[in-house]
Amino acid sequence: MRLLIALVLPWLQFFTIGRPFAGIICLILQITLIGWIPAAIWSVYALSQYKTDQKIKAALDGRYRA
Repeated sequence: MRLLIALVLPWLQFFTIGRPFAGIICLILQITLIGWIPAAIWSVYALSQYKTDQKIKAALDGRYRA
């Protein structure tokens, strides 16, 4: 679902992962039609980074509890 949001409304996706400042910058970029594609690419990249960070955090939490 977040991937679809990242492609259609890139600025909104930044707010869902807790990066509101980047969301505002992305919104300004997305306002121009030419900026929509870079905004979508940036949003998908940020989403993949977020997912990777969540997996690393989960792995480290599990390692310290054992």
